[in-house]
Amino acid sequence: MSGRAVAGSVERVPCPPATRAGVILAAAADAACILTFAAIGRASHAEAEGAAQVLRIAWPFLAAGAVAWVVVRARTAPRRIWREGVVVWALTWAGGMALRGVTGGGLAPAFLLVGAVALGALLVGWRAVAALVSATRSTGRVRGLTRPEASTPLAAPRPEPPG
Repeated sequence: MSGRAVAGSVERVPCPPATRAGVILAAAADAACILTFAAIGRASHAEAEGAAQVLRIAWPFLAAGAVAWVVVRARTAPRRIWREGVVVWALTWAGGMALRGVTGGGLAPAFLLVGAVALGALLVGWRAVAALVSATRSTGRVRGLTRPEASTPLAAPRPEPPG
């Protein structure tokens, strides 16, 4: 869901229309998240981290992510958390694991769980950060607080310059 908290409720903030550059950037962000997932996984097992090895781990998830973008039509609002972000995450994880399984990759229960959590944090997480930044830029507020330069009771008074 795209929105921000306002006094205990969620106010819907419309997702800005997608531009060609925005779609390309969002697709690149998803690909970077998947590659990061694969690289961190390789590093956590103290395995060689050559680009070819990372791509060998990442390709099923990259392919599944591309299919997920088509299925969810992510190009219409690629930064939206719900539906695009969550569905892209779920389909990328499920499709990536399926491709990994049918091509002889390991599917240990721990990997299934870690993959779901890590891909979710990365693929949904960057969208959440983008939504927060967008909401902050457009309103100057995060969870009811205003920018420090605004004159409200919540803003701290500026110190007098010495002199």
